[in-house]
Amino acid sequence: MVVGKPRYEELRRQRLEENKKRMEQLHLPQLSLALKKHSSTPTPSPVKRATPRIIRTEMVAVRRSNRVANKPAPLYTQIITYERLELPRRNLKNGMYKRRDLSNRVYASDEARELAISKAQEVESGLGGDYPAFLKPMTQSHVTGGFWLGLPVHFCRRNLPRRDETVTLVDEEGEEYPTVYLSRKAGLSGGWRGFSIDHGLVDGDAIVFQLIRRTVFKVYIIRANSFKEGNKDL
Repeated sequence: MVVGKPRYEELRRQRLEENKKRMEQLHLPQLSLALKKHSSTPTPSPVKRATPRIIRTEMVAVRRSNRVANKPAPLYTQIITYERLELPRRNLKNGMYKRRDLSNRVYASDEARELAISKAQEVESGLGGDYPAFLKPMTQSHVTGGFWLGLPVHFCRRNLPRRDETVTLVDEEGEEYPTVYLSRKAGLSGGWRGFSIDHGLVDGDAIVFQLIRRTVFKVYIIRANSFKEGNKDL
């Protein structure tokens, strides 16, 4: 049986009406609009929160002797200590050495410098080989401003301690001057300034250091101003 076109259109319209009613009963139009609206607005991806690190400090009690087992337990605290070499103050005015006027620096002539070094070499050779020694000509950085005295690295590695220690300088009068020896930098820091000022060291002077004990130097000073015009003998 062939259904006529008008009859087909009527059946099709009835089916559409039925489908529409079913969709309304299931709330499908509202759901479709909600899904369309939701898809048009992109949702940012959630950011992962990092879990905070918790640092815990745990104190461990030391095993106690039976003699003090019945006494109250001591309180333990974390203490960080730094070892620092301290030198005794000496020959100070108002708690400190007077700062030199750098505008009045004394500069040695080349001739006086060379003569002082030559005389120091004679002194060094006359000491013999029982104790290691070296010669150090003075420059402005040694006796003014920074007051830092670098020592020969090869001498330090062979003869001086491998860690920072107090090194004592003994002058020709027997006076002792403690200084701070910095092993990594191979030089004298604290205390050298006082020695330099007390002995009036200037540019061009030459010093012979003789290591008479592990951390004790006997010091011989040859002054450049002893070789000025008309005076070439120490």
